Amino acid sequence: MRYVDCTYLEIATHASNGWLALIPMGCTEQQGPHLGVGFDTWFAEELLLAASERAAADHQIGCLVLPPLPYGPTPEHRGFRTGYVDLPVALHDAVCDAVLESLAEQGFSRLVVWRGCGGHDLRARIGHFNQRWRGQARAFLPDPPLHQIWCRVTDSDVAGGHADSFTTSIALHRHPELVRPDRVPGPSHGPVDWDDSGLDFTAYSSSGVIGDPRHGSAERGAALWSECVAWTVGLIRQVAAANSDPPRK
Repeated sequence: MRYVDCTYLEIATHASNGWLALIPMGCTEQQGPHLGVGFDTWFAEELLLAASERAAADHQIGCLVLPPLPYGPTPEHRGFRTGYVDLPVALHDAVCDAVLESLAEQGFSRLVVWRGCGGHDLRARIGHFNQRWRGQARAFLPDPPLHQIWCRVTDSDVAGGHADSFTTSIALHRHPELVRPDRVPGPSHGPVDWDDSGLDFTAYSSSGVIGDPRHGSAERGAALWSECVAWTVGLIRQVAAANSDPPRK
């Protein structure tokens, strides 16, 4: 299911057979004092791989998962001084454009851009691509309901946001070696204006955490992971059933 494990001839065959291209866009940024800075990247890649395997086994839908991009715009994390790689927005947009164009030129007609970091706004780039490739290729930009999954599976009273109990639980389930349990901080306080173009996490949190990470566990992580995979399989089925024309305004 990994694009990079295929030969170029195999990739051509998969594209001509209508396989989906899944593009994990990750991020390198602080995740509080208790989690590694690569969470957004490995979570995006591993989730797409797990979902694509399930989609192939249960629904005979072919997918290729591209290697993740581990960097994105992270200006809101600069205040913590270390633990980030901050790509300028224009550069990040250009990389997204280049990846989509490359895949469309190879014959992939359905592409999914998965944002490991929800703060990366790629709607304009996806819209531009879909207009340019109308009738030939279509890109999809899902908005995964991760907090809603947390609320449904575990406890809706636990505050979420960033490096929270959802993230901590997933990490404890998938990569416990990347978690420092003795460094889990207390909750941050106050609502966050996520639409603030000059968002600075240090204005809301001294630890880098937004929300409350103290309710994470490996058991909860296993349940959350299962729900996330199921949701992503449903997304893959919807994309596979869609035509290559984006909806007209």
